[in-house]
Amino acid sequence: MTKKLYLPLLMALVVALSSCSSKMGELSSDYFTVTPQVLEAVGGKVPATINGKFPEKYFNKKAVVEVTPVLKWNGGEAKGQPAVFQGEKVEGNDQTISYKMGGNYTMKTSFDYVPEMAKSELYLEFKATIGSKTVTIPAVKVADGVISTSEFVEQTLSSANPANGDDAFQRIIKEKHDANIMFLIQQANVRASELKTAKEFNEEVKNVDGAVNKKISNIEVSAYASPDGGVSLNTKLAENRQDNTAKVINQNLKKAKVDAAIDTKYTAQDWEGFQELVSKSNIQDKELILRVLSMYSDPEQREQEIKNISSVYKTLADEVLPQLRRSRLTLNYEIIGKSDEEITNLANSDAKQLNIEELLYAATLTNDPAKQEAIYMKATQIYPNDYRAYNNLGKLAYQAGNLDKAESYFKKAASLNNAAEVNMNLGLIALNKGDKAAAESYLSKASGAKELNEALGNLYIAQGQYDKAVNAFGSTKTNSAALAQILAKDYNKAKSTLASVEKPDAYTEYLMAVLGARTNNASMVTSSLKSAVAKDPSLAKKAASDLEFAKYFTNSDFMSIIQ
Repeated sequence: MTKKLYLPLLMALVVALSSCSSKMGELSSDYFTVTPQVLEAVGGKVPATINGKFPEKYFNKKAVVEVTPVLKWNGGEAKGQPAVFQGEKVEGNDQTISYKMGGNYTMKTSFDYVPEMAKSELYLEFKATIGSKTVTIPAVKVADGVISTSEFVEQTLSSANPANGDDAFQRIIKEKHDANIMFLIQQANVRASELKTAKEFNEEVKNVDGAVNKKISNIEVSAYASPDGGVSLNTKLAENRQDNTAKVINQNLKKAKVDAAIDTKYTAQDWEGFQELVSKSNIQDKELILRVLSMYSDPEQREQEIKNISSVYKTLADEVLPQLRRSRLTLNYEIIGKSDEEITNLANSDAKQLNIEELLYAATLTNDPAKQEAIYMKATQIYPNDYRAYNNLGKLAYQAGNLDKAESYFKKAASLNNAAEVNMNLGLIALNKGDKAAAESYLSKASGAKELNEALGNLYIAQGQYDKAVNAFGSTKTNSAALAQILAKDYNKAKSTLASVEKPDAYTEYLMAVLGARTNNASMVTSSLKSAVAKDPSLAKKAASDLEFAKYFTNSDFMSIIQ
């Protein structure tokens, strides 16, 4: 309810001040305004702006009045920064109030939020003096408070998603084996000396073909001619090298009884290979050679320009060009990893037979936290220097609500590797402890963690930056994301988010009730609150003093739920 509030020093006050009386008239709250009308916690603070007015002929010219905002609750209070006003005949540096004209003033104050403030009242306390005499002015209640929905982030954090230390398991790993068959200048026959290379290559093919966990994809034969000699000559030369090499490989495969596809291609003038070899060499004037390649695209012009560099051409002919007269053999194959069933069985019976990637992957094959924990514990024993198992044990502990255990595991992980996901998780721990500075520090080192934006969203809620929180959460469907949207007053989006939470809990229902209250949907308030209290009876007590539901405190359906 909006109150029109101005600070009245009533005529009785003025008369009293004028006569130096020790009695002052009681002040009415109707002369003060407070923004917001109901105080609200924002980023751990409870801010308020108080506007008041000293009416005409109310302020004694010799009076000094100190006004202090005080937030009071059962068993405690918090005082804000006082403001001091003085009459026209007082020498000082405080705001002077005219006796004849009166004056307006504005006070800004802020209190550090504590949960007890949820059921509290804001008062103004006065200390007035005229000369050496004290004048008593009774305190005046000016506002109720505090809406503490923003502090609900402490509860919604429990459903935040800690970052996982992912495995790098690949069931199929692509591998290859290379070899080169070399040729003499302007020749395409496979020499006896190169048949040994072809035979050794064939042995590798046989080994792969015979392995139970390997599968040949294909064999590539790529034949080349060096850039010297002209395009027409080199085209025929490269094609013949391709055919002769493929023939040898086919013969060897046939003898070995290996069935593998052979893909062939040839490159008439290997300018790309030439450029690569020159770039890696220490040849004199190599920069000049590379410049020629960049300036000319015509093969014959390139060749002629390079031959014109007589000082290095012999070196090129002796050291570089021979390396380009070749057929490259490439065996492409796949290493096929263990099946999910094999990995699961070994994780349970003989985990040492699994490498770290397989063992971490094994934990993803079950949704049972107890089984996952057992697998991660084995990983820490077999591979004690890998941080991911410790991190993931911390994640399980966090999701189970054991923050101390989670923090211990996260710190152990951090001691092994200051990884992004570990810093993000330590940031969540800091947020749960209310240490926003530490959380911000950890999250600043968590770049790259997949869940970082969600963690940042929770931090921004705690800091009172609700629009930034909404942007950080994006399309995330969690209680925290919905809380940010409620605080940013994006109620339609908040309703959609809450309806899409994967595993709705008591806090999901409570936030839906808050949303109902803010959108004047009484049936949503009662139905959602009833579900929330059924899942967590302690929320009945919270709702009973939650000013989000102030207008329902006389509603019989509401009261029947919280009693």
